[in-house]
Amino acid sequence: MASPSPIRVGTAGWSYKDWEGVFYPPGMSRRKRHPLELMARCFDMVEINTSFYGHIKPELAKLWSKIVSDANPNFMFTAKLHRSFTHSPLAAMEPTSAVSIRPNDEDERLARQGLEALAETGKFGALLIQFPVSFKNTSLNREYLESLLRDFIEYPRAVEVRHSTWNNPETISYFSERNVSFVNIDQPQIGRSLEPTSHVTSALGYVRLHGRNYDQWFEAETCADRYNYLYKESELGGWKERVENIAEQAKITFVVANNHFEAKAGVNALQLKHMLTGRRVIAPESLIEHYPALRAIADPLEEGQQGASLPLLA
Repeated sequence: MASPSPIRVGTAGWSYKDWEGVFYPPGMSRRKRHPLELMARCFDMVEINTSFYGHIKPELAKLWSKIVSDANPNFMFTAKLHRSFTHSPLAAMEPTSAVSIRPNDEDERLARQGLEALAETGKFGALLIQFPVSFKNTSLNREYLESLLRDFIEYPRAVEVRHSTWNNPETISYFSERNVSFVNIDQPQIGRSLEPTSHVTSALGYVRLHGRNYDQWFEAETCADRYNYLYKESELGGWKERVENIAEQAKITFVVANNHFEAKAGVNALQLKHMLTGRRVIAPESLIEHYPALRAIADPLEEGQQGASLPLLA
């Protein structure tokens, strides 16, 4: 039997104020240590989240690559495409569709500039193209998606759609024909929200866990509140099986925890990594102190300790 393909587990983003003193030790910034150094020692990948709000600066892409290479040579990035390509500028007031998305030439220039710099580092695993739940499967939206996929054809592309109208054999065939990864997501099941899937439509498997905060998903006072959810081990167990099924068909699989409130993404990513590898993981001591349940599976990160190396499953 062939060995399963590599599974890389990490979080969506790393720069959150409420991670200070929880995932990161207090005062880490004053010690002139970059957060990515710690991330790379604990995980195998991270999804760049800031690229959704502002285009990646080439000099930062090179800096980030050097930092993670020193800590964990096998570490990789995925990056979220800028919101100008996937969301209406008035997304809070009107639904997102092909007629409401308005990227301009400067957006494309800046997006491509940052992505090219990241790709040149050799650590770029995939471009995440994330649409909101209001982006439905219509003929006009399919035409827009087709154009967008062509514009960024040089990169491994993963598309996240959140509306259930996309979950059908025609869409899966469409993605497969274009060598585009269908992103399998976990989100609150509200209305026509896409339910959990395990589709593999390219050599790249992609999973994103958003949490199940039903009460605040659409009514949250702040965006962070929406992601205030800690998965139970039984809930992660269901995703362990899906991830393993995906990895049997893909050449590489990325698993991203996006429930970032107070570093809960870090906790669940480590738990899932432990479930998938069957081995103990390493975690920041501050995170173990904040979430004592981690003691059962995690050892405190020691100064200078290296991150995990691939293959992760063998």
